[in-house]
Amino acid sequence: MRFLTFIALALALFSAHAEKITATSWLVADDQGKVLSQENIDEVHAIGSITKLFTVMIVLDAGQRLDEQIGKFTREQLIQLALVKSDNSAADSLCDHYNGGRDACVKAMNTKAQDLYMKNTRFVEPTGLSIFDVSTATELVNLVIAAEKYPLIVEAAHTSTAKIKVKKKWFIFHNTNPLIGYKQNIIVSKTGYIRASGGCLVMMVDTEIGRRILVLLGSKNTHTRIPEAEIIIKNAD
Repeated sequence: MRFLTFIALALALFSAHAEKITATSWLVADDQGKVLSQENIDEVHAIGSITKLFTVMIVLDAGQRLDEQIGKFTREQLIQLALVKSDNSAADSLCDHYNGGRDACVKAMNTKAQDLYMKNTRFVEPTGLSIFDVSTATELVNLVIAAEKYPLIVEAAHTSTAKIKVKKKWFIFHNTNPLIGYKQNIIVSKTGYIRASGGCLVMMVDTEIGRRILVLLGSKNTHTRIPEAEIIIKNAD
């Protein structure tokens, strides 16, 4: 019920631009990556904090201890902060403490992209703050399919509010995707935003007609990306 209320409010706010999509590049695909609906899907685009999914994947691929303390937090807690809160410092710390350091981390991210056949995807740092962290909607489908195989990434997509206790202090933070907590069938989720990227979002979600992958890039701002995502999924075949 809360989810339906949230969507009703979101669509009401969006009604002044009913069915108008400001995102410059978007698609909906099935769980095999077959594109069902799309616009400008091969346009190379800054992707903001979607970059953090790559950062987390290569850290997990490296098999580093999740309980290792890195400053205030453990590596697992930094992963949670990077995915749920989209914390830039957490992503930086994960990369700085990667085997071989930051340069090795960024190199591994680019190697991972090539391994996933993402030939137009490039990274220069781990947070997504750089305009040179780029990809395409088509290639980000491969990212979402790969990300679904990581339990900690799926767990983050089910976490609307996270709590981390450090000594006697609690850190409480909310997911940057407000649908999480209202909608229970999201499998993978990551938002992104810098001025150059506009509002960005990738999701894997179970719908009444099957599992769907959504990629949305270049939405007007952080407020338009969620209502636009809902409209795109609703209208996809």
